[in-house]
Amino acid sequence: MSGFLNYVRSFFLTIFSKNVLNPNEYIRVFAEYQPQFGVPGTIMFVIFVLVGVAFVTSAILLIIWAIRKIFRPRGKGLNEQKMKEEIERLNLELYDVTREKDRILALSREADGIYSPVVEAGGGGRGGMTKIDDNIAGGRFAKLYTVDDKYKEGEYVAELPEDSTAISLKEICERFRNFACSQMRLYYSPEVVRQFFAAMGTGHLIILEGISGTGKTSLPYCMGRFLRHSAAICPVQPSWRDRSELLGYYNDFTKKFTETEFLRACYEATYRNDISVVVLDEMNLARIEYYFAEFLSIMEMPDPKEWIVDVIASAKEDDPKHLEGGKLLIPQNIWFVGTANNDDSTFTITDKVYDRAVSLFFDNKAKPFDAPYTEALPLPAEYLSGLYKKAIEENPVSEESVAKFAELDEFVIEHFKLAFGNRIMKQLYSFVPVYIACGGTEYEAYDFIFKTKVLKKFEVLSVGLLKEELVALDEELTRLYGLNEFSMSRDKIKTLMKNAR
Repeated sequence: MSGFLNYVRSFFLTIFSKNVLNPNEYIRVFAEYQPQFGVPGTIMFVIFVLVGVAFVTSAILLIIWAIRKIFRPRGKGLNEQKMKEEIERLNLELYDVTREKDRILALSREADGIYSPVVEAGGGGRGGMTKIDDNIAGGRFAKLYTVDDKYKEGEYVAELPEDSTAISLKEICERFRNFACSQMRLYYSPEVVRQFFAAMGTGHLIILEGISGTGKTSLPYCMGRFLRHSAAICPVQPSWRDRSELLGYYNDFTKKFTETEFLRACYEATYRNDISVVVLDEMNLARIEYYFAEFLSIMEMPDPKEWIVDVIASAKEDDPKHLEGGKLLIPQNIWFVGTANNDDSTFTITDKVYDRAVSLFFDNKAKPFDAPYTEALPLPAEYLSGLYKKAIEENPVSEESVAKFAELDEFVIEHFKLAFGNRIMKQLYSFVPVYIACGGTEYEAYDFIFKTKVLKKFEVLSVGLLKEELVALDEELTRLYGLNEFSMSRDKIKTLMKNAR
């Protein structure tokens, strides 16, 4: 072993002392061969010297870095207390920004003539209400405490104007259309307005889909203005994966609940008797059945008293008034409206969602028209529900119409292997009578249901192999309903056939 070590030592010492670390040797070699270099050789010599120096320097730095990497003492990581303080500071900043946003929104609503209780510190609001005490905001539900303070004098009760105490669904549709035109410069066809109000009479989830710029978001926004209760706009983010993105979550570090606009809007609806519209803008940027799954389930329950969502696991005595045991009862005066664009940046809306909602498709803008100036109409939700019940009683679905639709069902099953679900038939029994009460016809309502509930499913089929079947389906519609009926469904069939070429 001693001889081996002497050999290694002498080998490396010889290399480094006589070559690498011996400048005299370099000078001697350079002096010996320099006369033979010429200009090109001198240039190459300089280049190689620079490369050699760079190589040696890099090797030394790499060795130093490796040694430091290996022998660097391990730190204890971030101090947990400092991390908690930083998180708390960021949450407080987020809270301050949210309060400032709410204040600006309140000023905007005041400018529009809509009451809001949030005002400048020390100022007075309308009706003698003032800004809430900062001690209230010190709890774990800042936004919900604000709602409690807003309605501390009692719940808001909307009443119809004296000249509108017996207004019908048809008149409401006409009035809304004229309001949108005269005050908002928004133009909707009578069919779209009827479809929207009939959808509200069918369920509490409505999907507005289509190309951008056709008025999907402006329709529920305009509805909020028409009802004198602004719609809550909740933009959906692509990162949404579960219910906490929708309702918020409890922060164990700050001991506060991170609330969302969606939760605030649902909670405020418990204090009001008018219609509340909550908009999930761009709802298919994330998978709907992930973050909205709980609401899809509870809205299927026939008993409204079971529409309960868990907000927080551990309840406290100082929690907001309408949170019972950490749970919130979703009131029947709230409607969820989702907007959806159909492009490569969005997810496909699954049948699970479509079957539980009523979907309206916007493929073009309505033509401008003239309308008389029309005032807003504060509409109690109970009154509207009464009109829906009355419509179902006065315009029941006839057995003849159901029989025709059953024949159409059998044809679709036989040729396309698709069947209507029981949920679709249940919606049909509500949508058709309400649509008629809104001023439409029975066949128009069936046409809408068939297009949005049945033909929508055809988009997943290989329609290129079903051209003859689509032609036969068009002929079957003519046989059952006549040549001039079911125009929306016929247009959809033409589009499917065109895409199959």
